[in-house]
Amino acid sequence: MDFFKKLSKNDSNSKSVAKERLKLVLIHDRANVSPRFLDMVKGDIIRVISDYMEIDEEGLDVKFTKTRRESDNAPIPALIANIPILKMKDKMKD
Repeated sequence: MDFFKKLSKNDSNSKSVAKERLKLVLIHDRANVSPRFLDMVKGDIIRVISDYMEIDEEGLDVKFTKTRRESDNAPIPALIANIPILKMKDKMKD
């Protein structure tokens, strides 16, 4: 019986992962954003932030999602960046 529970857990987990990926694809399509463009944005963010702090580039996660505008509650695309900071740089020394 436990064998079937494990299968159903993995299946529901796979289902939620697939659902989240589909949402991201739809958001990227609606925002007219290509994977190449998103990679360029990531590169620019890394270059700018690297002047001020050391970051974990492997852990950097940049994606488009959907949010709602406060003024009229209209759905709009949003850029979300999760940037692990390893260490702040002391800009006063430069």
